[in-house]
Amino acid sequence: MAQKSITRGKKILRAVGILAGVPLAVALGGRLAYRLANKTNGTLISSGMQREYLLYVPPSYDPSTPTPLVITIHGFAQWPANQQDVSRWNTLADEYGFIVVYPSGTGFPKRWGAHGQSNLLNPPPEDVTFISDLIDKLESEYNIDPTRIYANGLSNGGGMSYLLACKLAERIAAIGTVAGAHLYPLDRCRPTYTVPMIAFHGTGDKIVPYDGGPSVMFDVPFPVIPDWGAQYAVQNGCSEMPVELPVPGDVTGIKYTQCNANTEVPFYTIHGGGHAWPGSSFLPEAIVGHATQDIDATCLIWAFFQQYTRTP
Repeated sequence: MAQKSITRGKKILRAVGILAGVPLAVALGGRLAYRLANKTNGTLISSGMQREYLLYVPPSYDPSTPTPLVITIHGFAQWPANQQDVSRWNTLADEYGFIVVYPSGTGFPKRWGAHGQSNLLNPPPEDVTFISDLIDKLESEYNIDPTRIYANGLSNGGGMSYLLACKLAERIAAIGTVAGAHLYPLDRCRPTYTVPMIAFHGTGDKIVPYDGGPSVMFDVPFPVIPDWGAQYAVQNGCSEMPVELPVPGDVTGIKYTQCNANTEVPFYTIHGGGHAWPGSSFLPEAIVGHATQDIDATCLIWAFFQQYTRTP
């Protein structure tokens, strides 16, 4: 038992280096370097804990105009500023005039309770409450359009975005997930509203395997990703027969249509793609695997989000 705990601990520490894109020596060497990288500019008290976030408000923000909010969630062993660099949401925020917030997970390395329950790799499920409280705080400080609040994330953050679709559907208009670690059971996901989703996943992902099962990092039952996407679409009332999407290069795409509330569920497969954000080259290929440049996940997610509003 002790040896198993040591082995698992080593895997977690290794994940700090691999998923965060920093040298393992730095990850092992200290919380100080990790803490210095965690640049945030906002805090709030949620469930009795101080929580942090990184907020970006574009220069064009007009307090008299209801403004969309994009919540983008970092992965396991990552942090808000890292997610900002990987996803490049601020560039689109400048172009389209929406606000972006990068919430921070808890623990060391940082993570999200995307299982919806507590265990070694997942803190208690107060994370959903934190996101709701964060929305409340931003709505009190800015003219946020309550019908246009969106969530997306990478890896563990993608799993957290999915959990928000299950638990906070009355506030989230649509979600996006990249290399998502979807560990909350679909049969327990009973949202109060239909939440449309766009998803991306690489067939060469060694951290959250495309074909499901445990990975080189985590001994957990990841779902078979295409099957999980199809089941999410069925839960949303979509047609079981998807249509093909025209996609260039090493990417193929399908889209589930005729879903509840006139929504859709697009799903993109990156053939040979790793645990990476399509269109971004911020994380080194030697660490996360191939990151396709044939599509830009951020641009596709925003184009998808713009189609949907949440009925108050």
